[in-house]
Amino acid sequence: MSDNNIFKIIPLVAAFVFSNTSAQRGIPPGDVTKITHSTNYPEHLDFLPEMVNLLKVPDGWAVSIAASGLGKPRMLYHTSEGNLYITRRDTGDVLLLKDSNRDAKFEDVKTVVAEFKGVHGITLKDGWLYLCNNTELRRYRINSDGTLRDKEMLFNDMPSAGQHPNRTMDFGPDGKLYISIGTLCNDCKESDREAASMVQVDPVTWKRTIFASGLRNTIGFDWHPQTNEFWGMDNGGDAKGDDWPPEELNNIKEGKSYGFPFAYAKKEVDETREDPAGNSKEEWVKTTESSSMEYQAHMAPIGFQFFPTGTTYSGDALVNWHGSWNRGKSVGFKVQKIRFSNGKPVSAEDFLTGFLNGKTRFGRPAGIAITASGTVYISDDANGVLYSIKQK
Repeated sequence: MSDNNIFKIIPLVAAFVFSNTSAQRGIPPGDVTKITHSTNYPEHLDFLPEMVNLLKVPDGWAVSIAASGLGKPRMLYHTSEGNLYITRRDTGDVLLLKDSNRDAKFEDVKTVVAEFKGVHGITLKDGWLYLCNNTELRRYRINSDGTLRDKEMLFNDMPSAGQHPNRTMDFGPDGKLYISIGTLCNDCKESDREAASMVQVDPVTWKRTIFASGLRNTIGFDWHPQTNEFWGMDNGGDAKGDDWPPEELNNIKEGKSYGFPFAYAKKEVDETREDPAGNSKEEWVKTTESSSMEYQAHMAPIGFQFFPTGTTYSGDALVNWHGSWNRGKSVGFKVQKIRFSNGKPVSAEDFLTGFLNGKTRFGRPAGIAITASGTVYISDDANGVLYSIKQK
């Protein structure tokens, strides 16, 4: 199909516009920040298979549909056997997808967990699949066919998430489990110390400790494959303007604070905040860590993962920009590669684009899984599509 014909189908596709009410955007009653500036949420277009031809990837790579009709797929985990697990927060279940002939297309889809409301975070270790929602961490023993058994609830007392229930987790190189706990609302004065933090979980006692704080909502995080350093993409606040505060990439270190709620980026003080008790914002911020890189505000990072050692982009990372909902001109709705040099981020470049076309969009990238051979899977939680991107 030619590009001209492709674009002719766009206006004909059934569409709907998401409401701009604060309740439907996930802003809880009593949020201290009021949404007062102009909003411009792009019109959603239902997916047609031809739309894959609108997507652009780097030279030498190809994008295809690995599976469709998946509802609202969020986080992904790809196993060494070639299976792919997908969490679906909205339906409270987990899917198992199988690619029997290893052609990057999944022929078999089955539900393996069906009773976990709000399930989002997922990881795997030593034959156990770990899942978490807003407050609870549980695990399941994995059978040889990828199905699950022997459910164990490990704890269920994480702080209630409010606006940011999308917990994510993974095991670090030290064998400890790390869980991101976002802030309760857009710009809260938190009463729970675990809110807006990264917690570390002892896999023997399941006791949680705060590893790093001042992280507003670091959904996507991973460890660099060569340095083992811990990196995470933090979501900046809303309702402070089209271009501030930025989304930021942080080198997350034990015992450090990364500024929220009194500062963003390179220790830039948030003048809209009241001073902390017994101190000024300016003095408090001096003790925090600066971000390593900043990006356009409101792009909303979700999935973040490094390419493993031995792949073409080893040591570089991918980030899924889920897309803006409260900016004058829409941004995000794409995947970018964050290039690292000598273990440090130096630039960002487009990796998968084409979802956003002016005032319409047909996808929102959410979860990422990168296989040992370098094949990339991206979930679209707006149209239920799983994309495969691999080298030709």
